Amino acid sequence: MSRERRVPLVLALAAAAVVGALAVAEAELQVGFYNATCPIAEGVVFAEMHAILHEDPTLAPSLLRMHYHDCFVQGCDGSIMLRSRRGTAERDATPNRSMRGYDAIERIKAKLEMLCPLTVSCADIIAMAARDAVYLSKGPWYGVETGRRDGNVTVAEYAENDLAPPDSNIVDVKTFFSVKSLTAKDIVVLFGSHSIGTSHCEAFQKRLYNFTGAMDQDPSLGARYARQLRKLCPRRHGGRGRRTKVPMDPGSGFTFDLSYYRHVLATGGLFQSDGSLLHDAATRDYVERMANASSPDEYYQDFAAAMVKMGRTDVLPDHLGEVRATCGVFVD
Repeated sequence: MSRERRVPLVLALAAAAVVGALAVAEAELQVGFYNATCPIAEGVVFAEMHAILHEDPTLAPSLLRMHYHDCFVQGCDGSIMLRSRRGTAERDATPNRSMRGYDAIERIKAKLEMLCPLTVSCADIIAMAARDAVYLSKGPWYGVETGRRDGNVTVAEYAENDLAPPDSNIVDVKTFFSVKSLTAKDIVVLFGSHSIGTSHCEAFQKRLYNFTGAMDQDPSLGARYARQLRKLCPRRHGGRGRRTKVPMDPGSGFTFDLSYYRHVLATGGLFQSDGSLLHDAATRDYVERMANASSPDEYYQDFAAAMVKMGRTDVLPDHLGEVRATCGVFVD
């Protein structure tokens, strides 16, 4: 991961450039929302993210994933940060048990509270941190629309129901995403986020040992790649599978690039949901084009557009949302 890249000019100009205000769910999002109330907000988030990822580069994929998990459950409202003493919060749900980065968001929030009290929402911090995680992993920079409000409701069951499991087929994946008004192109573009990060064995073990319930292997999984995965994740691994970290994009796990698409096309990818991209004409065509592309420019443009679109999901109107001083407050 590059940690010495300088923030692009767009960050310095963010205070002057307001791009296309969009009315969504009665809430108005726009690039530069904090220009008048906290013009240093994006700079503070970026500086903190630079320091955080310098200390622990492995947090980049988790902070990108956090934005997705936040938006898909009750909308982009920061509710993933809320805590429950009874273990009933979103962060307690199975899809979020391996989530990391909560402390990083709180660290950024604390810094902003010192400088601009009760101004920048946790939901917006998560969105900006996700963008910075991508950029600091040698990915694209894009303008983040801000102005989200934070929710105060968190339910683990919602996360269980609204996040596509890693063993989803393409029909299921398209269903999960269509509910959020995201298209097949958005799916295949956003799945490119798997270019960075790792997974534990449990998330794909079924593909190796019991794909159809007959103790079989997923036939779409590349034979050589399957052998490598079996060595890393043996059938009877005891606690080892919970400790073993397998890269989602072997050989390029800290660089946001096109190698994910080459990996999926060649092997079927790590997750069944990755491989499912090859079972739909539209998503397969995109995988093939990106796998053979000589430049990431088209993908970077598509990714920026898809992230902005996802970031508009079910945003709370002002009268329902809030801006709180601490992101991870207890709700019970």
